[in-house]
Amino acid sequence: MQQQMRKPLPFVYPENKPFFDGTKRHELVIQRCKDCGKFYFYPRSQCPHCLSENVEWVKVSGKGKVYSFTICERPGNPAFAGDVPYNIAIIELDEGVRMMSKVIDCQNKDIKCDMPVEVVFQDASPEITMPYFRPVK
Repeated sequence: MQQQMRKPLPFVYPENKPFFDGTKRHELVIQRCKDCGKFYFYPRSQCPHCLSENVEWVKVSGKGKVYSFTICERPGNPAFAGDVPYNIAIIELDEGVRMMSKVIDCQNKDIKCDMPVEVVFQDASPEITMPYFRPVK
């Protein structure tokens, strides 16, 4: 019997720890600059718009739309071989930022750009909970 390879998990470091603390609570939190007011993602210590370090973590709606996506027919990592075909999607949140994720609870053939989606959370390990997105019913 062939043993299933363990899938790689995100690395948690000081700049993204609040994001993963939020997902563990089933909350989607992203950063917002207190000086220019703009949201941004991926996590970093200063605002990419105005370079301010005066930033905060804010719980957001978790609603958005599929901005773009692709269907992977060949896994980028052998650990994902059993998942083929799978989708990788860029989700544009209502707050304006884009994040890479996966659309679940939907056939790959039914995914469309501009399709409304909402966040759902799945535990990947005792330490990591991943945000995925599903079509809004």
